[in-house]
Amino acid sequence: MGNFFDIFTYSPESPMLFSSRDFLLLFLPFFAIFTVVSRKISWRNLYLTLFSLFFYYKTGGIYFLLIILMSLTDYTISLFLATDKEPKHRKWLVTTSVILDLGVLCYFKYTGLFGEMLSAITDGNISFGDIFLPVGISFFTFQSLSYVIDVYRGDIEPARSWSDYLFYLCFFPQLVAGPIVRAKDFLPQIHQPTLVTREMMGRGLFLILIGLIKKAVISDYISINYVDRIFDAPLLYSGFENLMGVYGYALQIYCDFSGYSDMAIGIALLLGFRFPTNFDLPYRSATITEFWRRWHISLSSWLKDYLYIPLGGNRKGRRRTYINLMLTMLLGGLWHGASGRFVLWGALHGCGLAAHKWLMSCTSSPALGKDMSLWRRVLGVIFTFNFVCLGWILFRADSLSTVGEILSQIFTAFDLSIVPQVIAGYPIVFAMIATGYLMHAAPKRFIDRTQERLTNAPLWAQAAVIVAVIWFVMQMRTGDIQPFIYFQF
Repeated sequence: MGNFFDIFTYSPESPMLFSSRDFLLLFLPFFAIFTVVSRKISWRNLYLTLFSLFFYYKTGGIYFLLIILMSLTDYTISLFLATDKEPKHRKWLVTTSVILDLGVLCYFKYTGLFGEMLSAITDGNISFGDIFLPVGISFFTFQSLSYVIDVYRGDIEPARSWSDYLFYLCFFPQLVAGPIVRAKDFLPQIHQPTLVTREMMGRGLFLILIGLIKKAVISDYISINYVDRIFDAPLLYSGFENLMGVYGYALQIYCDFSGYSDMAIGIALLLGFRFPTNFDLPYRSATITEFWRRWHISLSSWLKDYLYIPLGGNRKGRRRTYINLMLTMLLGGLWHGASGRFVLWGALHGCGLAAHKWLMSCTSSPALGKDMSLWRRVLGVIFTFNFVCLGWILFRADSLSTVGEILSQIFTAFDLSIVPQVIAGYPIVFAMIATGYLMHAAPKRFIDRTQERLTNAPLWAQAAVIVAVIWFVMQMRTGDIQPFIYFQF
């Protein structure tokens, strides 16, 4: 009986994950009740709000109260913005919201970094204690910020009620790791009757199953059995093994994050809600600009709309454009983590975007890879992928010295003669890496056709596929399912 009640209590050692057994055990009865209450819009919204708050409690503990508090302050400010027409008052209101939201984010996320910097400057030992980072705080903070800013700009009307806004902010599929959903896209849906078409059901199941395979099979397996070992002690491995560790991590973080996004979008579809696409086969990009239009689309579009364009975008001359790109990506890097490595990662991508913008201004070449000739696109994909992988080293390594060790091994200890031996030593790992990249390279028409077949399959066949995938995931597990990488952001 004690184990049964554990499902309803928060455990820091086992947070709620889409790919966990606990979530499956809870989701089945939750969905059964949902099919009943969804007939009335107000009951459905209340039910989903309560379950979403419970989901976050299971994931992040008592910090679900932080979401409630943020929803109260920003919803109240949005009401004043809608009724007060005095420009100075409106600027003060939106500034207050930005300060409050970013203040909360900075306190939890950057206090430790600030203490380290202060200690270094004063040559002292300043500590602010251990501050727990609420799961997904960067995501729901940005989501709340975009709502208030959109109301201030006049792009949307405030939510009809505080409960509507709380529902928007805490809706559980996207709560802890995105995609970052805009209020203008989501709020209109919450007052529409629940309608789950056969196409939505089929696409939802397909995305959930694909996301589960990406995360619980490919990402977790290569992480535990290879990537973590390389990044923990790069000097113990050859240059080839280090390079494969970098390529493995590139696949791991893609499968981990896009797998979560797939499951989030799929679950939302089963509940009658549509989310925007968050990943569009990013490693097939032929330029760094194209990459950022395909990777974490909800964040890159957020940074563009609420940071890059307000800074001036490309409207104030070439030099200012380059500066705006650098500032945007530096802050984007800092959004990912309170560490100099993330700032350097952002700077690398900022330089890449600025260099590509400069190159486009000097030539007549098309800005996006899809418009290139075949041979230039192939070369562009190879270069862009390796440039992104260079950045992933900064993203994954626990220190700059580890970054240096990995690069040193790749460029000074690369021995091709041991390649067969390495592959033979990790046959399943390399099979997983090959499978993951082949899935990524599969033509879109093949992916769409597979999804269509699942959608049109009879109920018994869909059930058989679900059981087969779950069985396969359980067979491939090498231990506890790993938390999603982006939970830390």
